[in-house]
Amino acid sequence: MTACSPDPPGLTALSPRQRGFTLVELLIAILLFALLSAAAAALLSFAVDARARTGERLDTLAAVTRTRALLGADLGQAAARPWRDDRGTQRPALVGSDGDTLFTLVRRGWRNDGNAARSSLQRIDYRLVAGRLERRAWPLVDGAAPYPPAVLLTGVTALSVRFHSAGQWQDRWQPLATDSLPDAIAIDITATGLPPLHQAFLLGPGAVQ
Repeated sequence: MTACSPDPPGLTALSPRQRGFTLVELLIAILLFALLSAAAAALLSFAVDARARTGERLDTLAAVTRTRALLGADLGQAAARPWRDDRGTQRPALVGSDGDTLFTLVRRGWRNDGNAARSSLQRIDYRLVAGRLERRAWPLVDGAAPYPPAVLLTGVTALSVRFHSAGQWQDRWQPLATDSLPDAIAIDITATGLPPLHQAFLLGPGAVQ
């Protein structure tokens, strides 16, 4: 039986711990690291997507809140005041369902912080253009060109307006007198990412019963 040769001069026997990892152990460590890295990347991607969706949702809810507040303020301050368009034609105090325009009216309470030479009345309208609910305002009640529109909601797929007067709802507002206003206006909105919205607003004290 052949005897084992002694270790070379100057070298001492190494324990398994001192000899380091084997190739199989190294491959297993690399695999575990790759799995942990993939899991961490997936978790980070999920967190980023969830944050983005939450931000979009909050922005949409904020837009709905602003829209409701504007509608409530405009309709609550509605004035029974006829107005003239840019051609000088006299129009009723409230014009409803006119093409893309949902309604046009004159409202009270336009703040004048700069003390400009103008009335506190302001003509505004709401319209639906290419899936956007827009609000326009005019510098003057009669004539003039409107300011650039403010976009209130986007992704609107359906919108309907109804007018309440004499105890019943109607799809169009056709007043008997130019200074007549409906009692209330109901607006139904369907938009991407939102449940169907139903809002009803009472009009200002000048409304005809």
